[in-house]
Amino acid sequence: MKAILTTIGTDKVGIIAGVSRYLADHEINILDVSQTIMGGNFTMMMMVALPDTADFQKLTAQLNDLGQELGVEINIRNEQLYRSMHQL
Repeated sequence: MKAILTTIGTDKVGIIAGVSRYLADHEINILDVSQTIMGGNFTMMMMVALPDTADFQKLTAQLNDLGQELGVEINIRNEQLYRSMHQL
């Protein structure tokens, strides 16, 4: 399954490393990434490919915990949801 992962928060060292490390440890492949700093705020959007065995609810909870550790907000959404919204 493909998913969209967003990370937003105050810029600081280690955000990209922390998110990328988590994804690698869980065999989640980064397909595309866009990242910028806007007025001291870090923003990143990734398209990722989840393994077929991924538990989406568990993944969401773990990413929420990681976001708290890193001091950012991390959200993940099924890519099909975005595609469906734009087809209406």
